[in-house]
Amino acid sequence: MSVEGKKLYSDVPPTKLRNKEEKFKPAKTSKFWLTIASLFFFNMLQNRFYAFRYSGVENYKNRDKEYPTILYSPHCNWWDGIVMYNITHRICHKEIRLMVEELNRFPLLRRGGAYSVNKKSAQSAMKALQYSVDLLKDLRNILCIFPQGIIRPPHYRPFKFQTGLAYIAQNAVKRYGKVNLIPIAVDYCFLRDNRPEVIVRFGQRTELTDQNIDRKELTHNLENALTETCDEQFKLISTGDMDNYEILFKQHLKWYRRIEQRLKSIDLPEVADV
Repeated sequence: MSVEGKKLYSDVPPTKLRNKEEKFKPAKTSKFWLTIASLFFFNMLQNRFYAFRYSGVENYKNRDKEYPTILYSPHCNWWDGIVMYNITHRICHKEIRLMVEELNRFPLLRRGGAYSVNKKSAQSAMKALQYSVDLLKDLRNILCIFPQGIIRPPHYRPFKFQTGLAYIAQNAVKRYGKVNLIPIAVDYCFLRDNRPEVIVRFGQRTELTDQNIDRKELTHNLENALTETCDEQFKLISTGDMDNYEILFKQHLKWYRRIEQRLKSIDLPEVADV
């Protein structure tokens, strides 16, 4: 237990804890608000992180562009939504659609592409799932999902997905014929700077065309795909292998770091032994 008497990570979704019925709220975007959100969320990352690196984007670029795309990722902290927003807008150049619990606390997020989900009851949650399938019709959108359905600690294993992602994927195939499913690994770590970096990896794409696949089997396959993607990135980070990562942004060195680099490059004369 923490000092406040609360668990650091709860196994119960917040809408179930509050046990309050909340009306479903769809995304409500406009060009103006998307521009504001894009600048604001990018600035947030730049203020807190030294760099944003990403790899494997070819798994997204080489998709069949005639069919909808879903990105899915672990959810370990508050920054995940901001990171997914920047992945969608600045790397994929699409509009994000993101399911957010307790959207009533952050209503302006609707303007950036968020829509609500209430897990108080299966009936309430179904509205959000059905809406997710509907919005995939517009190929300007990318649906981003945190399929664990709850915040878990970093590097939590094993991944256990709720059935929502498989439900959306199956019904998207029924309606549109195919759907692209791409796992996204996201890590926040210190490398050689005094500020952390955001490290992102696009995993191998699944092109789902079989609407009759068993939902449990599909969920298990997607869990394995995300595990493989996250483990690959963890190995690259642990060996310092960042050569194949592209850079979305990288900060200039602070003045004291520039002095440090300059001092390292100075060859001091050897002092003769007395």
